[in-house]
Order: sequence, then structure tokens, then C-alpha cells
Amino acid sequence: MHKLAVLVATFAALIIAPTTADAVITEVLDGDLTCGVVQDNASVDSAIGQRWCGSKPGSITNSVVPALPSSRSTHKTFDGVPLDVNVAIPPDPNPAADTDWPVVGMYHSYAGSKANFEDMQRWLDKGYAVFSITNRGSGESCQSSGSKAADPTGCAKGYLHLMDPRFEIRDAQNFLGELVDENVINPTRIAATGNSYGGGESIWFGVLRNRMMNPDGSLVPWQSPLGVAMSTAVTRPNIAWTDLIQAIAPNGDTLDYLRDGSYSGKVGVMKESLVQSLYVQTRNAPIGTDPGADLMGWVARLNEGEPYPDMASDAMATEMTRFHSPYYGDHSQAPAPMLMSAGFTDDLFPVDEVIRYYNRTRAQFPNTPLSIFAGSFGHPRGQGQTNVRNALRNLEEQWFDYYLKDIGAQPSMDVTAYTQTCQSSTGGGPYNATDWASLSPGELVLKSSGGARTIAPTGGDLAVSALFNPLSSGTTACTAASDTVETGSATYDMAAAPAGGYTVLGSVTVIARITVENGPNSQIAARLFDLDGAGNRTLISRGAWRPDSSGWQVFQLFPGAWKVEAGHSLRLELLPKDAAEAAGGLRTNFLRPSNSQMPVTVDKLELRVPVVEAPGALNGLVKAPEKKVLPDRTGAALAPGYQAIGSETLIEYSKRVDPCPTGTTGTPPNCQPHGDPQGTPFVTGKIIVKGKVLKTRIRCKSGNGMSGFEGCFKINLAFKGAPKKGNKGKRLTIAKRRGLIARPGQTKKVTLKLTGKARKFFRDRSVRNRGMERIKRGPKSLLAKVLINGKKSGFKTVRRVGTVK
Repeated sequence: MHKLAVLVATFAALIIAPTTADAVITEVLDGDLTCGVVQDNASVDSAIGQRWCGSKPGSITNSVVPALPSSRSTHKTFDGVPLDVNVAIPPDPNPAADTDWPVVGMYHSYAGSKANFEDMQRWLDKGYAVFSITNRGSGESCQSSGSKAADPTGCAKGYLHLMDPRFEIRDAQNFLGELVDENVINPTRIAATGNSYGGGESIWFGVLRNRMMNPDGSLVPWQSPLGVAMSTAVTRPNIAWTDLIQAIAPNGDTLDYLRDGSYSGKVGVMKESLVQSLYVQTRNAPIGTDPGADLMGWVARLNEGEPYPDMASDAMATEMTRFHSPYYGDHSQAPAPMLMSAGFTDDLFPVDEVIRYYNRTRAQFPNTPLSIFAGSFGHPRGQGQTNVRNALRNLEEQWFDYYLKDIGAQPSMDVTAYTQTCQSSTGGGPYNATDWASLSPGELVLKSSGGARTIAPTGGDLAVSALFNPLSSGTTACTAASDTVETGSATYDMAAAPAGGYTVLGSVTVIARITVENGPNSQIAARLFDLDGAGNRTLISRGAWRPDSSGWQVFQLFPGAWKVEAGHSLRLELLPKDAAEAAGGLRTNFLRPSNSQMPVTVDKLELRVPVVEAPGALNGLVKAPEKKVLPDRTGAALAPGYQAIGSETLIEYSKRVDPCPTGTTGTPPNCQPHGDPQGTPFVTGKIIVKGKVLKTRIRCKSGNGMSGFEGCFKINLAFKGAPKKGNKGKRLTIAKRRGLIARPGQTKKVTLKLTGKARKFFRDRSVRNRGMERIKRGPKSLLAKVLINGKKSGFKTVRRVGTVK
């Protein structure tokens, strides 16, 4: 609680107006917001005596004295941008105690605006002050023509920064600090809540907790302008993102059993319809003018599509992960208590967005209050089930009452889930567990037979893709299509459910040996369906995978929750696209089709389906979960809750399920190589030049999994200037080396000699101009084509980090 010494030290210019009952607070934020006292219960019930500070739209008919403006109520933030704000305080029968209020910050969704006083009633009625701000580039914060005309100078940089803690979060923190100095709110009884974009803002408040980020990216203690220490007490983010690049362009490598779900560097497949519909709704910086807020430039790069990576896509991913994704915020300290909620049928920000943050935080700070609530709600195709909505509302109030007012018992740190339903408005469940892993103690497994299958580049039914596009007219979570197998797909059907059925809950896992000529520049669009046995199928979950060129691979679809009734069955469908037309279809394509989609061969596929039934259920059909397969990624480890299940690497898995695969002869364990037993090498990490050499790393992924013959050997590695327009040094041979060797799973440092022409290209040199000598610096970077054994293996940026001789 606020101590008397701090109160005295920070007491700042409160204006007491005894002429109006209970109206101790008559203005806030340095007088920029007038506070009126509500006189009646016209359109907003139980509001008499509340202090409304800000602007009141004409749709709210309560009488307020003094009257408030109807258009906007702005206050300038740290860099002079005027932002639209509302603050509300409950009535107080004792003016002497009209101070130190616990406050709930309500943060709006993308392209939305601050909460109006009607929206605030839930928290005002419970005795909380409420704060709400319209973020830069939205509404009356420099997006509307009226707001820009009112302050053209201040609005010059009033564009969206895409939930950047250096701007949007700092804006709100500064304003809350001023309310502390004006003795209106308590500096440590601060909550943050919001949906979607506002959910991301709420997570950032929890991650930063008692810190603030300066415009240069440095962290400092969060203090009010007068030096009072401040911190977030609790947050309630709903349907939010934690990793923006994965949310808008998933690459499939987010696995719900990994301790660390960091972005692996493969730019994924853009959610075309959703991204295209969102970014045009806000005021954005002109393309290329602000590298930290270049939303138009990032969308333009995603619209171009493959090949990835290049300098533009690398810069985009780096910026998104550093300053626009709370998962990558400094996590050297525990976050504020956090109740995270997400929707199974939310195609924009699926449940894996919160699982990612939950897993790492549980591992790093096991005693931090952190909980997940999941159901069928959120962005399209989300549902709105009454029992789910009421359960979440009750949880929110329990968390806020406990952490803001010390009321009630500490909320449990468990995971709660409700299933998608289509025959009623009631969600199935609830299902509760102590952690995410324990929600689904059982597993159903399908192992494919009949040899390899091919996903054709032109495969799929465009009409079906249109039907399941979240923005298509009439599409809902329960939209059904014919169960006809789509041409050119790789389809896997499970047996019909026995009596009683079973409940899918979690992320289905796909493990297979996959081959595609152009590797991560093609895609696999995956869907999981319920087949009702009467000719219909309903979508349960979906996802995207950027396949490597060859080898054993593991990926997951977005988490889903669905009761498979007796006689129904599951179908996994792998397609070359989840789109209704060519790239550029704007609102008709869920996923953007790849520019150069190649045939994808899928062999020995295993499908693992998590279920709520215990092992042994359904006459032994339900099994205990198999060991989790860890991806070929440095540091991959299990999240808390999965230790009892255990793990194995892709190499170990391949040896176990396919000890003598195609390309070998003999009988296990005496397999002999036939042909080239080599694994798959690739370049990973930074590529730098200095002195006379180029340095980088190569990594060997498991290839055919042949016992005793795994490895990458006789690797011929070369870097050449990418043949792209405007790329200086295109087709220049930078460096090359033959005969490199790496063990499976090994990341190996390698050094290559720069060619004479490359040294000349990167070297600084003296030039004379009008008799004066000066140094002309060599290029800092060059986009290069990577060649492995003479074949193109993507593009990488080569960076000069020192003097080249």
C-alpha cells in the first residue's frame, strides 16, 4: 500500500471543489481532462456520483456536471503526440479518502479506441478507478481528420508503432505515472486488461512489470515523473499474440511441448486474408520512413512472398521479435501475475501464442502466478459460448480482486479448457489440469501405410478453401464441407470412434520423412477434420509448415478442442495451400500460396492426437503419450509437465521407427548404405567477413537415419552475390570451400578464404577528389546465394564486421 511518507512526497496540486458533493477530483493529467460528476442513471445504470474525466459521446445520455467534450480529450505524451484518454473514478462518500485508487487499465483492440464510460462500469461498480487510452495512429489519437487538424504538429509522428514498448506501452506508463503524482491512483495496484491488440499491450505490462523502455531500447525502473516507484500488479490478456512473426506468418515449428518456443528463423506463410484486412485500418508511417514502425513495408515484403530469407525479410523478423513481440522482452525477472486466455477457433492468434509464453515462464519462474484459459472464442472463426464467457469473467474478477484489493483466496495457477461445440451454445467441459501437458493424458496414434504420398503443387479444392477462410461471408467455426478427398492432397483417415467417443484437446503432432526440392520456399497447409460419417467434415484445427528439403521432420497444427462422437472419425489433410485463388487474393486466402510451390513427398507419416481420456480407455484404444520428438534445433528441451513422458531426438526417432530405410540394404541392425547416405547440411547463424576470411556455421540435420552412416560429409560450400536487381556485387564469388564434414545434429564453425575479387569488393580504399585524399568505405553487407554441393540453399546476408585486407 501507499505509505504516508510517499503520499506526502508526491502529493501534487489536487484541486478541491466543495461545491459539488464528493467531487474532490475535478481534473486530471495536468488539467487537460476535466472531470464531471454523474448526476443521474440515464443510459448508464448505477453511475450516480462517479467522476468521468475525458470525453463523453452523445450516445451516453447521463447528465454530467460540468459537461464534458464529446469528440476527444487529449493529453500529450513524452514526444509531444496528443493521445485521447479517459479516466473514471468511483463515487466516494468520504472525500478525505478520495485518493490512492487501485486502477484497471482497459486497452483496445487493433484500430479501436479508448473505452467509453459505459464500457468501464464493470470495474467502476467494483470500486476500481479505470484508465483507457487510444493508441497512436487510431481513432482520435492522430488518425481521424479532426484530431490531426486539431494538432498537426503534434500528430506529425502520431502513427502506429505496432505495440512497441518504446512508444505505446511507454505512453500509457507515463500517463499512469502522472495520475500517481496527482494522488489519484496507487502506484503498485495497477492492472492491465484488453483483447487482441490490447491483449498484447497487457502482456507487455506484465513482462515489463516495474520497468520502462526508453526510445533507445534501454530499460529503466518505472517511475512517475516525481520519482515514485511503480509496478503492474496483475494482467489479464485475452486473444493476444506473444510472437508477432509467428502469429501472422507461421512456419509450423511452434511445438506445445518445448520449453523455449523462440522463432527459428524460417519466415512462414502469411495469413493473407487476416493481415490484409487489418493493416489498412490504422494510420501507418509512409513506407520505408521509420524502420521501427514500417508496417506498410513489412506487409509489402510478405506480399512478395518467397524466396526467403533476404535482407528485407531478415530485418522485418528482427524488428518484430525485438520490439513488437512480448515473448522476446527481457525476461530476467518474473512477470506480473497473468491470467491468459485464447481461442481454439481463433485463426489469427491461436492458443499456441499463450502456450509459448506459459511454457518458458513456468520453466524459468515456477512459482509465478500464471494461468491459461482456453475455449472456442476470439477472432474469426471464434465462437461466443455463454458458459465459457461467464467462467472467464468470474476468473478475471477473482484475479483482480485478489491482486488489487487483497480480497479472497489466491486464484489457482491451473489450466482450464472448454471445447468447440456445434449443437448448442454451451462449450464442452470444463477440463482442468495443473499444467498444459496434463490436460491430455492420453493419445491416439495413426501410422501411415501404403508408401509415400505426394502433395501436388496444384492440389486442393479452391471452393473448400474459400469455405474455411475465416473472413468469407457466412463462415463460422461450425461450417461444414463435403468429406470428398481433395485432389492432389495427402490424406490420412483414422478409424471411427467407438461407443462414447473421445475428446481431442491440444496440438496434434505430425512426424514424417518429407522431401521437396526447394525446401522452405514451399509449404504444407495442414487441416484436421471431424468426419461425421454422413458425408460432412468440420474443421477442428489447421496450421502451416515450411518443410526442409529432405529428412525427418516434426510439426504441429494449432491447438484444437473437439468431441469426436461415436461413429465419427478424424482426417488429417496435407495440401500445397490453404487458399481459394492465387496470391494477392486479399480476403479470400487464409494462407498466401507460395510463389514456386514444388511437389512434396511425405513418407512414413505418424499422426499423434492428444485426448482427455486416460491411457487404456476405449478398450485400450487410448495409449500413453509417446516420447516427444525434439526438433533439430540447438537447445531444444521439454517444457514443464512433460518430463514423465520423456523425449527423443529426430535421429533417435528415425532409428527406432525406420532402422533400415530406403537407400540401404540388409536387415536391422546391420543396415548397409546404398547410394549417398548423407544427411542434410545447411548454413545457420551469422555470416561475417573480416581480414581475408568468411566465417559462418553449418549444421547437419539427420538424413536417411541409417545406423552407423549418419552425417554430412564432402560438403562443398560456396557463397555468391545474389542475382537480384539492385544488389551490388551480384554473381560475385565471395568464398568457397570443399570437403567439409559434420556429424548429425552438429553445428560446426567453418572458415572460408575470401576470393581476391571479394576482398577487393569489401575492402576500404583511398580515393582522391580535387587533390584531397579520403577513405571510401567498402560495403557493410551483401545479399548472397548459398550453394551446397552446387545446389541453391537459400539466400543469406553476408556482413562485414571489420577491416578486409
